[in-house]
This record gives sequence, C-alpha cells and structure tokens, in this order.
Amino acid sequence: MNIQMLSELATKGEVRELELLSLEGGFYLARIRLDHVEITLVGDDGKPMRIGSTTHLRNLLQRVPPFPCVLVQHCVHDEMCGVREGPVDALRIPFSLNSSF
Repeated sequence: MNIQMLSELATKGEVRELELLSLEGGFYLARIRLDHVEITLVGDDGKPMRIGSTTHLRNLLQRVPPFPCVLVQHCVHDEMCGVREGPVDALRIPFSLNSSF
C-alpha cells in the first residue's frame, strides 16, 4: 500500500490502526490494519518504506486524514535474559499524527 492508497482508505474511514514497528538498525516500518488484513506501507519503488521517526511519519502523512496510530517496540532484553515466564508482549504506545501531541 502506498501513501495515496492509504489516504483514500483513511478518507473512507477504513483504516483501523497504523502500527509503527521499531526495528533493529534504528528505523521503522508502518503496517496498516484494515478490517481483515494488515498491509505494509511501501514507497514509490514498491519496497517497504523505511521511516526514521514519528516526526518523519507525520511529515509523510500530513495530508492524510487522521486515524489511530501506535508505536510498537519489542523488548529484546526480556527475551534474551528470560526474566519473565510465558510470552513477552510488545510495548504498544499510542501516538497521534497531529504534531502538537
């Protein structure tokens, strides 16, 4: 899904959530969740768009109607050290595309 398609779906109210996934290497990927599918945001080259920060995402989507967003970070330390028993869930932090928040 490219930004134009995301904008069209957001205008129709079909975007349920955008997950900004924090990845090793200091960049993020955006996953858009619709009713029954999750799709990665891609650039003009058709490859997953590498996003540098929440500010970068806000700049990319400044003309897109707002929808819920969440920053997703996995806790590698807990997985490596085995501190907790059972599955380790990702840290999910809601944020807004509005730069004033």
